[in-house]
Amino acid sequence: MKLFANSFERLTLLLAWLAAWLFVASGIMLSYEVVARYFFLAPTKWAAELSQLCLIYGTLLSLCWLLQNRRHIQINAITSLLNEKVQRFVGILTMAVLIWFSVFVVIYGWNIFYDSFERGRTTGSLLDLPSWIAEVPVPVLFAFLAVQAIIEIWKLVSGEAIPTGGHE
Repeated sequence: MKLFANSFERLTLLLAWLAAWLFVASGIMLSYEVVARYFFLAPTKWAAELSQLCLIYGTLLSLCWLLQNRRHIQINAITSLLNEKVQRFVGILTMAVLIWFSVFVVIYGWNIFYDSFERGRTTGSLLDLPSWIAEVPVPVLFAFLAVQAIIEIWKLVSGEAIPTGGHE
């Protein structure tokens, strides 16, 4: 399990870097759009929609890394007062709820993606991209999130230090 967890977390780091670059690309596209629209009166057909795709993919690609490093929103005013054993139990319970939610999103997200793919649904924008391009990362990356939550449970059970995410 340790080898799998280490390999998956290396993949997670790679995906997080890809997400960061997608956010940079989105910023560049939107900046270009503002300059083109307001200084040259020549708005683009592509900048807004492609930057939205970058934001969607970037957000979803970063989910596992955020969980692994505890960089998501945490309210630990009460749990920080508990002893380590209870904190581990709460962590395991939290990860179990996250797995349940992720599986739910995978199932319904896959159905939405597949329906759009099968029907050939498009965005209806100027680019008229297939809708499934924005929908497919939801089930795929929430499946990854469920795997990361399983790894986090394994870490908690195996006695690794409880990550705090630097919110001390």
